[in-house]
Amino acid sequence: MAQQIEQLISALQGKLDSAAILVGDAVDPRYSDDLSHEVSYRPEIVLRPRNTGEVAEILKACNTVGQKLVTQGGRTGLAGAARVQAGEAVLTLERMTALSPVEPATATVIAEAGVPLQIVQEHADAAGFMFAVDIGARGTATIGGNISTNAGGIRVLRYGNFRAQVLGVEAVLADGGVVSSLKGLAKDNSGYDLSQLFIGSEGTLGVVTRACLRLHPRPVTQSVAFCALPSLDAAMELLKFLRARLGTLLSGFEVIFDPLMSEMAGALGLQPPVELNAPVYVLTDIQGMSPETDETVFAEALGQAIEDGLVADAVLSQSEREFQTLWALRDDCNTYLFGLEPMLSLDVSLPLPRMGEFLALAREAQRKADPSGRDYIFGHLGDGNLHYCVKTDAPDAVARAVLDCVARTGGSISAEHGIGLDKKSYLHLSRSAVEVAAMRRVKAALDPNNILNPGRIFDMTA
Repeated sequence: MAQQIEQLISALQGKLDSAAILVGDAVDPRYSDDLSHEVSYRPEIVLRPRNTGEVAEILKACNTVGQKLVTQGGRTGLAGAARVQAGEAVLTLERMTALSPVEPATATVIAEAGVPLQIVQEHADAAGFMFAVDIGARGTATIGGNISTNAGGIRVLRYGNFRAQVLGVEAVLADGGVVSSLKGLAKDNSGYDLSQLFIGSEGTLGVVTRACLRLHPRPVTQSVAFCALPSLDAAMELLKFLRARLGTLLSGFEVIFDPLMSEMAGALGLQPPVELNAPVYVLTDIQGMSPETDETVFAEALGQAIEDGLVADAVLSQSEREFQTLWALRDDCNTYLFGLEPMLSLDVSLPLPRMGEFLALAREAQRKADPSGRDYIFGHLGDGNLHYCVKTDAPDAVARAVLDCVARTGGSISAEHGIGLDKKSYLHLSRSAVEVAAMRRVKAALDPNNILNPGRIFDMTA
């Protein structure tokens, strides 16, 4: 065992319970990786605190002995932020799963970082509220991980990304100091909003241990339509039309391009809701509070869209079961693609007016980089976020080609998955040298010994 690890264990002796420190054969290999499944190292030590105080003791000890560590939640990330590098200890928040009662007056709940997203959703629903973030990994992804990457999902169009759902956080700094803003105040202009600094920082500035989350009234009505469209332009026009016609009733607007839809249906044995002969498919839904009018308004809007030629064919859910069945098609995209290898998965954000331009450029560049590659594209069209996936034997060349097209069309190389280890070489495509230098100064101020998730997002030396 490395001398540094022995010093760390000695410093933590008597401050953590016996289940909080795993070493040697007790370390499960699963702590080494996240869903990116790249080369990783098995950690010599895994630290499993039960509360904020224990996290503070761990970080203070790591900072004193110079032990670098990576923080883990549900390990569902796709950019390598939770993947273990040589010499790193693992700090997992899996034992921190406390959840407060919902506060109805403020529509808030306080969750520890290790609580899975789905548990928060169900907890809010039981109290008559809704937590607005929803992603495919809801059953495993944790609140802390979602905060660290500023997770998005299928409801950003209406409610915003994770940043918009957080009223305050409690976080432990690299030296063990604790900062907290869990009052649940809608307004607090007393100096810098430190909570927002930690959101999206991928564990590089501090370890979020608890968060005060914003809830919304639980919808009384919800309905989803699966639509076949003749083109991306038609999908853009449909989004514009529904926004104008439905206003805040419109909640989700997801796109699936062929060949993904037809191949997925065949491979998974799905019964498609419409004939699969279109280049573009859209899942769009409403969530409302007026059962006597909401579904009628939605149906009338879709009828007008069909009449105007924006939609070639559509199926509208008529029950909760049909609602869930149609939405399951969106999760099925991930199920199908995770089974294809080798697969490059890019998460990009584009200005909506330039999305068509991007797709034309990217497909041409991708095919030059790998003529045998096959693209599978889907995502959150309502907020400009596409998951551009390519089955390819030349992932590096294809990634460079596609992400260069993202930069040329004014987009971002990461919409909701973060930068982690895997995308930091492309960070310059989205952020200027001045911006990256400013990030390094913030990192150096809060983590001068560079012990927290080192090498994620950027390296500390240019």
